This record gives sequence, C-alpha cells and structure tokens, in this order.
Amino acid sequence: MKGRDLLSIDDLAPEELRSLLADARAVKSDPASFGDRLHGARVALIFEKPSTRTRVSFESAVVSMGGHAIVLRGDELQLGRGETIEDTGKVLSRYVDAIVIRTFGQDRLEALAQAAEVPVVNALSDQEHPCQALADLQTIIEHRGDPAGKVITYIGDGNNVAHSLMLGGVMLGAHVRVATPAEYEPVETVVMRCEQIARGTGGSIEVTHDPHRAADGATVLYTDVWASMGQEAEAEEKKKVFTDYRIDSAILARAASDAIVLHCLPAHRGEEISAEVIDGPQSVVWDEAENRMHAQKALLAQILAD
Repeated sequence: MKGRDLLSIDDLAPEELRSLLADARAVKSDPASFGDRLHGARVALIFEKPSTRTRVSFESAVVSMGGHAIVLRGDELQLGRGETIEDTGKVLSRYVDAIVIRTFGQDRLEALAQAAEVPVVNALSDQEHPCQALADLQTIIEHRGDPAGKVITYIGDGNNVAHSLMLGGVMLGAHVRVATPAEYEPVETVVMRCEQIARGTGGSIEVTHDPHRAADGATVLYTDVWASMGQEAEAEEKKKVFTDYRIDSAILARAASDAIVLHCLPAHRGEEISAEVIDGPQSVVWDEAENRMHAQKALLAQILAD
C-alpha cells in the first residue's frame, strides 16, 4: 500500500485487507518490531469533528513508530475561514508525509485526496469509518478466528460504521446481517457493492428490520450510537424509533453461546446497549478500542514505511 490513500475499506482488495490485519496482530504482539517504521515521518491529523479514540490512537501510533504527529482542529486551520479543502491538501503536501482527516461528506474527503500529493487516510466521514472496521475485524480474529463463514450481526443505525463493517466483513467471507428500523437502512449502493464482493469471497449481506432474527446464531453482535455526530437534533426522535434495536441480554441470548459483543464507542448505556452486556463477560469492546492503535500502526507502516 506504499503511497496509497485509504478512503474506504473498498480501496482494499481482500488479500490486502488480510495483510493489514496480519500486520496489526504482529505489531500488537511485538510492538518493538514496528518501533522505527515511521522514522522521521510527519503525519498531519485533522479533526473537523470531535474525537477521543481516533485522535489518541493515531497520535500514539505515529509517535511510537518514530514519527511526528501534527494534530490540528478544523477551527485552527484556514478551512474555518473559507480556504478550500483542495488548497489545504496542496499546501499540507509540502509540509507532511501523510494526512489523516476526520471530516463530513465523503466528497470532501475525496476532494482532499485528489488535490493532495501525499497519502490521505479517512479517520471518519459521514459515509465510512474504515479504520474502525480494521480494529473490529482484528478483534473478531483475535477472539473467534477467521471470520469466513461466521455471522456478524450489526443492530442499529445503518451509518458509516455499519458501511465499513459490512464491506470488510464480506471481503473476509463473513455472513453480515444488518438490522435497522425502516428508513434507517445502509445506503443501497453500499449494500449492492457488498453483494458484488460477497460473490467472490463466499460471504453474504442481509439487511432486515428484525433484530431478533438477525441475532439468531450470530458469532458477533455489534452496535453503535443511534444518533451519530452531527445528528444530535434527531437524538430524541431516534430513541423512540430505535427502542427495539438495543443489544441487551435477550438479544444476546439468541446469538451463539460464545458470541462476542462489539461497540465502536462512545456508548450510551441503556440506549443502544445495556450495561449488563457492555460490561459483561462477552463484551470485547475494550480490546476493540485498543486495537484501533494497532490496526492504524499497521496501516501507516504499509503506507509510509520504506
């Protein structure tokens, strides 16, 4: 992946995804072996949306591999005063070796990548969250082995996290089920792309409005907040619509007896997930959060290392 962008999980071929995940496991088991992979590299980390895990995990990843992280909020840049995203990309390309950005529309991300002369990584857009999916898949492999043939069930809003999980899951040959309320389904073009990928990998994609059936026999149960960043005004209405789309003990009981539970965090206990589940023995969300750093180390090393 030397010199390449990662704007979507779909930018990867299945074998490239498996290579990244293998490197993520390697760096987690032996961090010292990646200790100088980014020697002297400068990585701009731009956050136009709030961040905890993404910011700290990327900054830690860069620094621990011998690079220099330059963290910038959107309101600290001339972007906040009307400079175009394209001009920002052109200028930053003269100063840094890569740009990681958390932004809004996928078109904005693509415009930055088109103008920049250095690799651009999507740290979250309204369309996708590919770095989260890398950590999710790493966690699944750690706890339940190869996802091929296994059922990964996502319950909740058909959002950016769902899109990347769907794409990554079918790339690895998993059977991905997504249960959402009507009118909150994943984007149809993403579903269609998952169907296309699945035909070549042996996986499958299913979108349903029945969370109970989606959970039946699942190896993995996954959820996210009902109202994503920028949707705060919709939060109260979504609480009413999504009442039946909560991962609780009843839903967990329908999954496989050894099922694991994932959540990309931050979590709202009592809304999309119950406290007894996220804090229970089948929850691996803290490993999942840690794996953000390891997966992103692997990604940056492949993109930037000589």
